[in-house]
Amino acid sequence: MRMNRREPLNCYRRINRQEALRRIISTLANKNEELQHFLESVNSTVSGLQDESCKVMSELEVELEQLSSALEERGAHLRDIIKEEKQRKEAELQRQLSEGKFALLSCEELLEFANQTLTVTNEEEFLTAAKQIKERVTMAPAFRLTTRPMVSENMSQFTVDFSAERAGLQRLRFLPVPKPPEIDVSSCVVRDNTITVAWQPLSGPDCSGDGGGGPIECYELEYRKTNNDSSLRAAGEACWERVCDIREPLVAVSGLKFDSLFVVVRVRARNKAAAGEFSEPVALETRAFNFGFDAVTAHAELKIHSDTVTWEPQGVKGHDTRLRGKDTKSSRSATPSPNKTAGSRVGRDRFAGESYTVLGDQEMSGGSHYWELRPLADWKSFSVGVAYRGSLGRFDQLGKSAASWCLYASQWLQSSLSAKHNNRAKALDWPLPQRIGIYCDFDNGDLLFVDVEKLRLLHCFKTKFSQPLIPAFTVWCGGITVATGLQVPTFMGNFLTTNRSLSNLSQ
Repeated sequence: MRMNRREPLNCYRRINRQEALRRIISTLANKNEELQHFLESVNSTVSGLQDESCKVMSELEVELEQLSSALEERGAHLRDIIKEEKQRKEAELQRQLSEGKFALLSCEELLEFANQTLTVTNEEEFLTAAKQIKERVTMAPAFRLTTRPMVSENMSQFTVDFSAERAGLQRLRFLPVPKPPEIDVSSCVVRDNTITVAWQPLSGPDCSGDGGGGPIECYELEYRKTNNDSSLRAAGEACWERVCDIREPLVAVSGLKFDSLFVVVRVRARNKAAAGEFSEPVALETRAFNFGFDAVTAHAELKIHSDTVTWEPQGVKGHDTRLRGKDTKSSRSATPSPNKTAGSRVGRDRFAGESYTVLGDQEMSGGSHYWELRPLADWKSFSVGVAYRGSLGRFDQLGKSAASWCLYASQWLQSSLSAKHNNRAKALDWPLPQRIGIYCDFDNGDLLFVDVEKLRLLHCFKTKFSQPLIPAFTVWCGGITVATGLQVPTFMGNFLTTNRSLSNLSQ
């Protein structure tokens, strides 16, 4: 049977076409994901626009209502002033009317009496009446009364000119929105798990108050962690976290765990009533050593809870301090010493026997790394260090072979602190630390243990690492908490300089 020579060629072409189609499919899938993120962003923007427009409309109605209330309140005050002045003048004029009427009546009576006197024929009676008329005229109210109004009808002093106010209302406009600040990347610093972000202060009429918006009152910074330096948020990544009420164009956000490759930051300015747009996002690189506990390697009596390891003997209650007082003998027998074999091996990689050990899940094959350990309140003994994973047997204890280096701490029977490697221990004359920093420089062969709270170098191993290293921990009674995602702190520089200087002197 003859083979068709075209078949290999057709097969080759088919493979090339399939590979080309796969590339097209991959490109389409990436574009599809990008479009999905874009549509999510647009939908989120539409929703935010609707919410924001409702918010500003509500705020405008409140401002207009407050303006109307202020105008009505001022108008009521001015009306009261006019009413009071009208009432005062009316009272004065009414008093003058009353006095004038009384004087007129008195004058008419006296006039009638005088006319009657003219008809008197008796000389003596006439003289007496004339004398009375003269006296009454002298004392008559009509001759003591002011014959002009005490007040006028003029109220022009209460004329109000609202032309300036009307012009001001006609010029009413929205407050200027501050411009987006510009982050000064050259002044941004990432150090000691703190990001320091600086930006250029804003200037111009919309920032100084000349435009009516008032000066910048504060800034707001938002940041989020990401594993890419793109400003678009990828699915599953953290939301923005906000720092408010920043008074200077500089802020430091401390106490961060750097468990991503980047922290993206952006900032905006706010005046007395409006917040501007955010600046262009800037991605700051935040590389640090991150690892967790490899539960597959954990001794059967070690329990992993996130960043915490606790020793919990299976079927043993004597380690519970609440039960120790009830049966001292059973409690003593139920709490094995660190040298007593306990537990059973489950899985090929799980530590067993006397090795209450668990390893980290990330190897170190180069560079500098740092993490910290804190013992829990009820701890009895623990070890922390590094090891060659491939050379560490499941029954091996840390520091008892050439494949591991560790710091051992114990407060069982008596307090002790020592550095262990290759079955040799060096006692350290220092109180048991409550916060231990571990620094490993794989390339230079440095492994340092530091009392972080007192900034004291506890011990330094100097060697040449020949295999990838893995963080390693041993816990017996109680527990420990490990902090990862930490940069090498700046204070380690002092210990490294001193240690290398001593190494050079000893050579």
